[in-house]
Amino acid sequence: MTEPISPSTHTSAEPRRPDNATTPSGWTGPAQLSSPRGKTTIADGVVEKIAGMAAREVPGIYALGGGLARTFGAMRDKVPGGGSNFSRGVKVEVGERQTAIDLDVVVEYGGSIPTIAADVRDNVTSALEQMTGLEVVEINISVNDVHLPDDDTKEDTEDRVH
Repeated sequence: MTEPISPSTHTSAEPRRPDNATTPSGWTGPAQLSSPRGKTTIADGVVEKIAGMAAREVPGIYALGGGLARTFGAMRDKVPGGGSNFSRGVKVEVGERQTAIDLDVVVEYGGSIPTIAADVRDNVTSALEQMTGLEVVEINISVNDVHLPDDDTKEDTEDRVH
């Protein structure tokens, strides 16, 4: 995601929706972000959190983030006051009216990765467009690991025995 988001870099096979288009649900898209009464700016962190939460809601997603990020995140989650990092494994590029997202995910063993990835794209796009009004131009998904049922047993044993 090093290129700026612009109409010239949009490479999706789907046709681009005009900035003032109305979605099937009836709300107006990206044009809501700027009006004669002012401009709304949405921080990258907001988009990261929404995308992370929406991706985690999809059945078949075990976790977000690469191995090292998950390890540090798990340690931080156990520290009182450390809190969960909902943007772990999420990188975004936010323009004035569009956004592009990169997700690093771990899927559950046995699920269809292409189906899970399509469901993640649908859920993240829906959540972001509904909550922010930004047009999602691309969602790149990197599957870094597969969570096996045996992994839970090993993690529980490691936590109990020190």
